[in-house]
Amino acid sequence: MRIVIADDAVLLRAGLERLLTEAGHEVLAAVGDGSALLSTVSAHRPDLAVIDVRMPPTFTDEGVRAATLIRQQDPEVALLVLSQYVEERYASELIADSPHGLGYVLKDRVADVEDFLGVVDTVGSGGTWLDPEVVQQIFVRSRRRRTLEALSPREREVLALMAQGRSNQAIADALFVSAGSVEKHISSLLTKLDLPPVDGENRRVMAVLRYLESEDL
Repeated sequence: MRIVIADDAVLLRAGLERLLTEAGHEVLAAVGDGSALLSTVSAHRPDLAVIDVRMPPTFTDEGVRAATLIRQQDPEVALLVLSQYVEERYASELIADSPHGLGYVLKDRVADVEDFLGVVDTVGSGGTWLDPEVVQQIFVRSRRRRTLEALSPREREVLALMAQGRSNQAIADALFVSAGSVEKHISSLLTKLDLPPVDGENRRVMAVLRYLESEDL
């Protein structure tokens, strides 16, 4: 299998290159940033790209964004994403585009060399391999979105104003409704968000956190 490696950690990059070569694969290139990855894939069109999520210059999500771009430009290239974290948004986008020839592995959960090489073979041959933690977090993300979609347009307006720290009366003034009406909307949206009264828990704060999380989805 013809493979390109992208990881900013020199030792890990070298280790992966040696491991894959000894397993009989041809490593076409091993690069350390997203830009080099994109140009290398364009030049060589490998069977598989093994990609770290966080690379220069910001060490946030360069790798997985490059993976998303590769999937859009050349869907025939299989992608194996390596990460210490789950980037739910980009993982979801990659899966939505096509789950074939796609893998997402958490580095800390790779405990066996043979298992990893098995994942490489599976993904490189067009299969799918997702770490169970990735699946769980994508499911949670999807569930949050569906829950917020259950709110009425007015309830979403009220929740957005709650996120600005406004009191019930201030929300009522902004929407030109009564304070009593606002209280009913808040009670309804808290129920829809599955936030029943619990001693010691601020339901308004939890509702606002759900809203802010949804804005990042």
